[in-house]
Amino acid sequence: MENNLFLDAAFSKQTERPPVWMMRQAGRFMPQYWEIKNKYSFLEMCKTPEIAADVTMLPVDLLGIDAAILFSDILVTGEAMGGDLSFTQGVGPKFANPVRTEADIDALATDCLDKLQYVADAIKVIQQRLNGSIPLIGFAGAPFTVMSYLVEGGSSKDFKLTKLLIHNRPELAHKLLAKIAKVTIDYLNLQIEAGVNALQLFDSWALALSWNDYQEFSHQYNAQIIAGLNRTNIPVISFCKGSSVFAPIMAEAKPDVVSIDWNADLLNIKKALPAGIAVQGNLDPHILYADQPVIKAQIHKLFERMRGENGFIFNLGHGIMPDIPFDNVKYAIEVVKAFKY
Repeated sequence: MENNLFLDAAFSKQTERPPVWMMRQAGRFMPQYWEIKNKYSFLEMCKTPEIAADVTMLPVDLLGIDAAILFSDILVTGEAMGGDLSFTQGVGPKFANPVRTEADIDALATDCLDKLQYVADAIKVIQQRLNGSIPLIGFAGAPFTVMSYLVEGGSSKDFKLTKLLIHNRPELAHKLLAKIAKVTIDYLNLQIEAGVNALQLFDSWALALSWNDYQEFSHQYNAQIIAGLNRTNIPVISFCKGSSVFAPIMAEAKPDVVSIDWNADLLNIKKALPAGIAVQGNLDPHILYADQPVIKAQIHKLFERMRGENGFIFNLGHGIMPDIPFDNVKYAIEVVKAFKY
């Protein structure tokens, strides 16, 4: 690997500067993304290896980031299990056959890896194009988050149906979560076999849960997944909205990196975690709307706070918003790359 900064930081080794990549870095803020998106549906982009590789490479070629992340979606596991998934512009993902009953859960497949082969094919194409320049991050949605989409039938503001399931029928919730966890382990091992260099587990909606519910309906399954990976020298990053609250439990699942949202002081979180666990984050993505001197000052403020700490990957506290100016994102990455400890 020509650029080992990301992997070194993920394994808490010393680096001359923090490595940088950004969640949703190949997304809708890029005009070049829309040139591709206007020709294909979102799922066509995900399922066509050459197109997925094209989109994955956009931030590599245009932004010069220190790690690429596979272009895909966290819900492909739910679709492979039997979910009727679609994406509508301005609406988001929808499952036309939401999972509400025990019969619905029983109908979901767990032996469905063949339906995700297109992801392995995309990884191989991407690695050919990267040619050892920077690491490639693979990923999956965490079981609670995937479950919430399956149960709600799409995005939700209050997760009412999901919470009714975990509170009224916890045994059914666990049955569903266990099935998703099995598929997720198989899926991430497929990505490892195909050649990814790191993995991130996205529990995007964990913030909907209380502390106790997070332990019961999220953490134990995330821990199962991390323990079930066939990996050597492949770091795992654990991310959730709410990580500033849940970080101590997240660390118990034994990831290599905990990705922190922007609601906490990153150094305080780092010092409270067990030795050897790196942190990723945690710039508020809204700062990228600001004037460039503000962006630079905020990044430097974070870096000065983390000075002397091994195991720090610069990222946002969540993904880039679609209307953030491309030039501001590029500038932020230039600021990071110009910084030296």
